[in-house]
Amino acid sequence: MAGRLYIPPFPEDLPPRDLLGKLATASLTRQLRNELLTSANRAPRMPASMLRLEGQKLRLVPALWGLTPSWLDIMDHAPHVARAETLETRRMFRESFISQRALIPVGGVYVWKEQPNMKQPFLITHADRAPLLLAALWTRHFSPPLIEGMPPEGRDSFALISVGCAGVSARLTDRMPAVIAPHQVREWLTADTPLETVRGMLVPDARLAAFPVARRVNDPAHQEWSVAHPTGPMLT
Repeated sequence: MAGRLYIPPFPEDLPPRDLLGKLATASLTRQLRNELLTSANRAPRMPASMLRLEGQKLRLVPALWGLTPSWLDIMDHAPHVARAETLETRRMFRESFISQRALIPVGGVYVWKEQPNMKQPFLITHADRAPLLLAALWTRHFSPPLIEGMPPEGRDSFALISVGCAGVSARLTDRMPAVIAPHQVREWLTADTPLETVRGMLVPDARLAAFPVARRVNDPAHQEWSVAHPTGPMLT
């Protein structure tokens, strides 16, 4: 299962409307161009940019990668991934799955394939390197204010949703974050979409490609963009 994300700047040559349909307003386009939290090697417990509906508008907001519901006492226990099969049975995920779904825009997902003497890292992405929209749940955790008399401080957090694998990804790992297609974006994010429809979106994506990358990506301290450069041919 993925433990790291590749989040490059939003492609200059990609109109956000191609990825997000009519939800891609001018203000959202500016956000994607100027406010997207980028990282060559984003690890859990770090912030990332999250897309969610606020009323009828799609907004890009920062959130912690690790779901922290208000009742969670030990923040180190915040899960960064939720299995699709347990979304409606685990207290940790149930409420967010029903009404607080989100998307995490990324350029790819790192996975590690077992080898005889090592684990080889790969970057799973689209063959044309277009962005992926990863299915996620979000919640808001209110913590005591830093200054007495001020209101509690709200902090948004999220967990990715994992599914089984198909195609190239099945040759590398057993679980992957679910990818939401552009034509599914509005239904995925809308709280009153029937859960049967939402569940139908959480399926393996057999169209993804992958290529090996340098083992320097094993250390999240390596944030240089070269960690995502191919070291071998693309698998399709």
